[in-house]
Amino acid sequence: MKEDVKPIDASSIGVPAKTASPAGDAVEVSLYEIRKKIYPRAVQGWFARWRLTLVVLTQVAFYGTAWFEWNGRQAVLFDLVHRKFYIFGFVFWPQDFIYLTALLIISALSLFLFTAVAGRLWCGYACPQTVYTEMFLWVERKIEGDRAARMKLDQGALGARKIGLKAAKHGVWIAIALWTGFTFVGYFTPIRELWFAVIARSTGPWETFWILFYGFATYGNAGWMREQVCKYMCPYARFQSAMFDKDTMIITYDRERGEPRGGRAKSADPANLGLGSCVDCGICVQVCPTGIDIRNGLQYECIGCAACIDGCNQVMDKMGYAQGLIRYSTTHAVENRLSRTEMFTRALRPLVLIYTGVLLAIVIAVLFSLVTRVPLKVDVIRDRASISREVEGGQIENVFRLQIMNTTERQRRFVLRADGLPTLSIAGSDRFELEAAGTQMVTVRARVQPGAVAAGTHKIRFVVEAEDDAHVAVTEKSVFVVRN
Repeated sequence: MKEDVKPIDASSIGVPAKTASPAGDAVEVSLYEIRKKIYPRAVQGWFARWRLTLVVLTQVAFYGTAWFEWNGRQAVLFDLVHRKFYIFGFVFWPQDFIYLTALLIISALSLFLFTAVAGRLWCGYACPQTVYTEMFLWVERKIEGDRAARMKLDQGALGARKIGLKAAKHGVWIAIALWTGFTFVGYFTPIRELWFAVIARSTGPWETFWILFYGFATYGNAGWMREQVCKYMCPYARFQSAMFDKDTMIITYDRERGEPRGGRAKSADPANLGLGSCVDCGICVQVCPTGIDIRNGLQYECIGCAACIDGCNQVMDKMGYAQGLIRYSTTHAVENRLSRTEMFTRALRPLVLIYTGVLLAIVIAVLFSLVTRVPLKVDVIRDRASISREVEGGQIENVFRLQIMNTTERQRRFVLRADGLPTLSIAGSDRFELEAAGTQMVTVRARVQPGAVAAGTHKIRFVVEAEDDAHVAVTEKSVFVVRN
């Protein structure tokens, strides 16, 4: 997608512009425009209510889940120190990295699917940048007023009222940002312990750093940078066009119905004036969080929030015109005047079906793996200091170290056995206990009777089984070495 860059006078950014010479030399100007602050206007409507709903749901989940308890511990906790990851009833270990990989693949495919069907739904409704910008804008409107009041305040002279309003706004912003940083760190350090440490001002250096870092990132991105993150920092804006086609639902302006645009009295007949339905009020631009004019067509800056749809529909209602001058539609539907049924029918195209099929297959496979997952892990490591040796009675002994992890949240007693060779047995105790979500290194001495096995390497198996549940069992292979 080609981006129009408007050159401006270089002197406006402090760089003297080179003027044209009498000989007609080219003039050098800066291609980098100073950011113009955007003052999004508040809007009401169906899509605005959806955005508000998503803001509430995502933040209740984010701020609330960290305090939720499960089996006497934090329900969701990524305990990096002890290398345990608790997610409600599941306990994951670093060996379960495959599930993180699957989660990332599912997230990517979901993003591709939603984008192919309905554009930037993620950006417009659930992206943290969008959500926190909405929260910060709500605070700004409550303290400084709506669009016109904020513009007037910024343009006015610095005084006690302006300083007070700005200080109040930034104070609330900083409080939200720090609480966000605190909550985020609370998913890696038990949040109740972290709370008391913060109160006592005894947090560790890394906890302090990350609380301040994420607080600063939230404050800077949602309070200051806002649309700049979506337009220039987010890579999704740049490669979204690769996932769009003419049957992707996007926010469109009905040019055939709206043009030519122009102002008119409510009682005037636009047909007699030679005008379309667009009254050129500029509401669609005023409510846009990225400051674009959707009437110029699809632009990479559009995050699909649909604020322009709500704003335009309000104007259409006041003028007595039909809604939908700006609406969710597809390029094919607009060009060919398709009905909604025809438009939705075309949505079930091969690309969407492929994304859906692959996504469902991966989700089902992951769920099946989680349901049938054995809550026990065993790693066998040979003791290289004593690969093979002769012990009392002429028996041949190999020493192994078994790293055993009990991934359930209750203490369990396990039974160990070895098989695969004649007379193979375990010297010493073959029973041991593991604490809840605990790990233990068990030294195992496996022996065979003299002459029972020829010299060389032989495959064997170790079986670790819970005494109270035969289904909780793991079999690991290894080799038994007999020297000449």
